[in-house]
Amino acid sequence: MIQQVISQKSKGNMIIANSVRTKMYLKGIAVDKYTAGSPDDAAVMQKVREVAKEFGVIV
Repeated sequence: MIQQVISQKSKGNMIIANSVRTKMYLKGIAVDKYTAGSPDDAAVMQKVREVAKEFGVIV
C-alpha cells in the first residue's frame, strides 16, 4: 500500500517520489522498514490511508 501511494503520487518522477517518502517518514511511517511481505499493522495502515487522502491518492 505504501508503494501504491508513492507510485500514484509521483507518476514516475523520482524527485516527487523521494519527497513523498520524506513526508511519510515525517508522519511516522518508516517506508524502508515495510515490504510487501511485512505483516499488516493496523496503526501503520491507518497512517498510510491518511497520507494518501492528503495527497489525493486512492488506495
